[in-house]
Amino acid sequence: MVSLFGGRIALVTGAGGGIGQAISRILARDGARVVVTDINEKELRIQSSSLINPNDHLALHLNVSDSSSVKSVFQETKNHYGNYPVLLAQAAGITRDNFLKKLDEKQFTEVLDVNLKGTFLVQKELITHLEESGETGAVVNISSIVAKHGNMGQGNYAASKAGVEAFTKSTAKELGKNGIRVNCVLPGFIDTEMIKTVPENVMSMLLYVTPLKRMGKPEEVAEVVSFLLSDKSSFMTGACIEVTGGLSV
Repeated sequence: MVSLFGGRIALVTGAGGGIGQAISRILARDGARVVVTDINEKELRIQSSSLINPNDHLALHLNVSDSSSVKSVFQETKNHYGNYPVLLAQAAGITRDNFLKKLDEKQFTEVLDVNLKGTFLVQKELITHLEESGETGAVVNISSIVAKHGNMGQGNYAASKAGVEAFTKSTAKELGKNGIRVNCVLPGFIDTEMIKTVPENVMSMLLYVTPLKRMGKPEEVAEVVSFLLSDKSSFMTGACIEVTGGLSV
């Protein structure tokens, strides 16, 4: 089997969560050396050891909303491999759901700090090193279908993910001249821990209006991410691909 990535270094944020775990597994399967990062160190160790060729990979604690933490992860990666990452999959994300009248400033700010500010900080650090070295690279940011349509009780989350989509398109325009591609994926309702907070009656309604009549699997998102990071998508940048089972059709 031909390796898609040939040992290129890929950084995955949010690698302790369902989609991030799946992305890490698929990238390792496809021949990347994966730097799995998350704020949850226990989940990281489990995740790293479960990847194919576990000695090829590195597990590092990362708070994406803290610029010093971001810089530290890139330096530790360089110290370990001798090079910085050239591929980036940003799956770090949180929810703090509440209706507008009950949503407080802390809940709103926490979600934007992780989901949007974190996307900015990590991508900026990657780009800085890519441009210094003259290497090309690829980024995939994880947005959400909620970014396009909104969702009751998720004003903060929807706003953060809409920002990720806009940030992806803007930076794709900036970075294309340097051979750096930036795309994003908009998952629908995927079978992860995050989805378990959705009330059963709401989930039934969502499945009813989803043409494929089921939730997605994390691996189905991860396969698209791998494609977008690989040279198979070499003429794609600024694209935002929905993986929703047809929810928005």
